[in-house]
Amino acid sequence: MIGFDIKEMASDTYYDDEQEGLDEQIIIRLSYVTAENTPKGRTASRFATLVEDKTNGQVIVHLFPNATLYNDKNEWKAVQNGNVEMIAPATAKISEHYPEWQILDLPFAFPNYRAVEAAYEGEIGETLLEELDRSNVKGLDLWYNGFKQITNRDYSIKTPDDFSRLHFRTMPGEVIQEQFNQLNASSSTLPFSKTYQNLEVNFVDAQENTLSNINTKKFYDYQQYLTISNHGYLGYGVLINRDFWNSLSPSIQKAINDSISEATDWGRRHAIEINDQHARALRSNKSLDIYTLSAEERAQWFRTLQPLYDKTRQTVGSDLMKELNQIKYQHAY
Repeated sequence: MIGFDIKEMASDTYYDDEQEGLDEQIIIRLSYVTAENTPKGRTASRFATLVEDKTNGQVIVHLFPNATLYNDKNEWKAVQNGNVEMIAPATAKISEHYPEWQILDLPFAFPNYRAVEAAYEGEIGETLLEELDRSNVKGLDLWYNGFKQITNRDYSIKTPDDFSRLHFRTMPGEVIQEQFNQLNASSSTLPFSKTYQNLEVNFVDAQENTLSNINTKKFYDYQQYLTISNHGYLGYGVLINRDFWNSLSPSIQKAINDSISEATDWGRRHAIEINDQHARALRSNKSLDIYTLSAEERAQWFRTLQPLYDKTRQTVGSDLMKELNQIKYQHAY
């Protein structure tokens, strides 16, 4: 727990209705699928605290982690219909509805965390959030997690050939599906909340995820091999129902925007440390075999997956791809 405020982690984000008149309260239900002690869970908790503070308790955010309210497959419809006020899905899940978002799922799109920040907080992030104006959800911001790694139950995955004939659990998203096609692996799109069970019964052989998600969900129970590949980045779009948003006063909207901005900044600064904390826990797991790709092996993976860039350019457009390439050049290793 080094580097964290224990009181902050243990703080209860739920509000005692007896403290204020019920008629004066605005309740925001924020549904997400990861555990509390992950970058998304910790950032959501930070956001809830900030909103309550900035509105003097008028706005209360109730957090529903671990897909206790809605899962990957039904959260989009739920926020569209107003059955929940806010969700924070992985960017890949948004790309199902807005293909331009596929640019964030390209393998090896970001050489380091500085490149991710440049994309999320620059022209790419602004453009993608504006795309949501065509729907009944409003994009508030992009939240951070970390780079994805590969786990497998049978052996260490080191080269593109090692993917052949393996069956992967994946998130939705055309780029992610095509990534595994290029590697001659099959894949099934499964809710994050169902991943552990499908690993347990050997329906899937392997999966990709951040270290915080791998550790908190104990995927290592049935995945004895972990490859540190940093082949893709997992982040989130923070979305709110547009009708609900429009019903709020300008002052409440400003408080929410300010809270989101501060929570995003906090999450960006702490996401690396949170994943490092989980990395230390995984490295202390004696039953887990951990392999880190060399620079040459990473280059080999990238060459194999290069055709994805040409295909994705046709979907996301040349302007966004040009911006991504510029970011990669500016923030190269």
